[in-house]
Amino acid sequence: MIEAMNIVPVPAFSDNYIWLITHGNHAAVVDPGDAAPVQDYLRQHRLVLSAILITHRHDDHVVGVPELLRHSQVPVYAPRHENLAFSFEGVGEGDVVTLPHLPVDFRVLDVPGHTSKHVAYYGGNSLFCGDTLFGCGCGRIFDGNTEDLYRSLQKLAALPDETQVYCTHEYTLANERFARLIDPDNAELMRRVTSDQLQRDQGNPTLPSTIAVEKATNPFLRCHTPAIRKAAQEHGFATNTAAEIFSAIRTLKNNY
Repeated sequence: MIEAMNIVPVPAFSDNYIWLITHGNHAAVVDPGDAAPVQDYLRQHRLVLSAILITHRHDDHVVGVPELLRHSQVPVYAPRHENLAFSFEGVGEGDVVTLPHLPVDFRVLDVPGHTSKHVAYYGGNSLFCGDTLFGCGCGRIFDGNTEDLYRSLQKLAALPDETQVYCTHEYTLANERFARLIDPDNAELMRRVTSDQLQRDQGNPTLPSTIAVEKATNPFLRCHTPAIRKAAQEHGFATNTAAEIFSAIRTLKNNY
């Protein structure tokens, strides 16, 4: 199924990626914070918009939706009970989204933390996780909470290792600088830093990542390890549980 799809990043703003899932001459778009680059890509590649997927309510993920709907009356899927300026079908944990004209069904995962109603879409070996999981990092907490974000990341870490991770910001190099401070002896992390820097030097995205890469290098998925526990202890935080360690390094990252 996945070999019939193509997933491409459409850059927006300073560091957003709007993901387009294409098959034949049809496309679905994930988190279109800006309509213009999406419309340009669709026009240049002669694609017809078929659906819109929203992970959470922040402006840089949704502002482009009304303009896209003005030209294409397509289904919009977004977190249930969210307050948005357009009509949508509310989805949540366990729901399945079938995209018109695209050969993939997405299972919806509730992943609150960054916001209280954040969702992710998983299918075809691909994860669209919005601002919950980043390359070598995770989202800040707005109206969610630390415990929810920790559980959400654990849920994503339990997906198959080969899952392709499509998050929505090019934050990877900055996240890796923080990761190196608290996990300096991680050889996999050092190899990733070199590889990702080369990608950026060549003008390429560092994404998608994979769940396997994130589990090996992302400190927010490594709170069970001695290295991350030690880093939290050295900064005076409680380290009785992995959730406490997660809270500690999220606080450290906030102030980094």
